[in-house]
Amino acid sequence: MARVKAAVLISGRGSNLKALIDACAAPGFPAEIALVLSNRAEAAGLDYARAAGIAHVVIDHRQFPDREAFDAAIGAAVEAAGAQLICLAGFMRLLGPVFTEQWRDRILNIHPSLLPAFRGLDTHARVLAAGVRFTGCTVHFVRPAMDDGPIIVQAAVPVQPDDDEQRLAQRVLSVEHRIFPLALGWAASGRLRVDGNHVIVDGCQEPEGVFINPAA
Repeated sequence: MARVKAAVLISGRGSNLKALIDACAAPGFPAEIALVLSNRAEAAGLDYARAAGIAHVVIDHRQFPDREAFDAAIGAAVEAAGAQLICLAGFMRLLGPVFTEQWRDRILNIHPSLLPAFRGLDTHARVLAAGVRFTGCTVHFVRPAMDDGPIIVQAAVPVQPDDDEQRLAQRVLSVEHRIFPLALGWAASGRLRVDGNHVIVDGCQEPEGVFINPAA
């Protein structure tokens, strides 16, 4: 059975890209990465694509007059690669409403908080400032607003009394690397359905989404 092709968009170090590459290398995984795209030529994550022999391209957002033109260039590259799904793995540009509607329920994003809490940037600093006891990460389908869309899967981690941003970020990142491949596998195998603002995962006991316990 042919595997579903995915494009992964990055802007930085690409640790979640590496987790997806490793997952796709496993026998029987239903997806393969057809393209890695970055808006920054210096993004360290491009090295993972090179090492894995995956096609990669840089599309610098600064070379375009507006977001729509940038989005169109991304769309053309993704379509040329034959990708059916898009994974945003630390891609630090907002995609516009035309693009997100064209790819509705086919773009997965990972965010380092338990959405809808702590949308946006400087997540871990805001978590620590708020004094919450738990945080985590979320994979969701993308909508035009920042960090918005139906939630596919979340994982929680405790906030320790002696945490700083770096320690907390590393704890959250370790579970990001678990749930992003999980969500991609579900999407590629056709197990995800969107009902309003809820994601139904076929074959799971919790039909409106799955909460993963990182200690399990």
